Amino acid sequence: MHLAYPAVLAALLFCTGLYGVLARRNAILVLMSVELMLNAVNLNLVAFDVWLRDTLHAGQALTLFTIAIAAAEIGIGLAIVLMVYRNRGTSDVDRLRDTAEGHEPGPHDSGDPTSPSTSTSTVRPEVAA
Repeated sequence: MHLAYPAVLAALLFCTGLYGVLARRNAILVLMSVELMLNAVNLNLVAFDVWLRDTLHAGQALTLFTIAIAAAEIGIGLAIVLMVYRNRGTSDVDRLRDTAEGHEPGPHDSGDPTSPSTSTSTVRPEVAA
């Protein structure tokens, strides 16, 4: 078996998944693109396992672990996406940059993490006795 055919197919799958991760805004489509990338890795693992004629079949064993990890990732990822959609009303990744609960930027909030207005280490006068 020629190694070039599955390697080229895996490269195309991986590039398609990478494009999906970088270009998509919907979180579910981003998760599907990650699955495409994992499947490209699985294809490479099995192809190299066959090409090297490994007696232990390490590539196929690693593929099974990758499939198990992908199943866990999609389950947890979908649960997170559904919870975010219920709380925020959108699954658009660009709109989910501020994940702090209840944080609304004020007029004096400059976005600088070192400024005193956004620092969490300031002591409130009523607490310090």
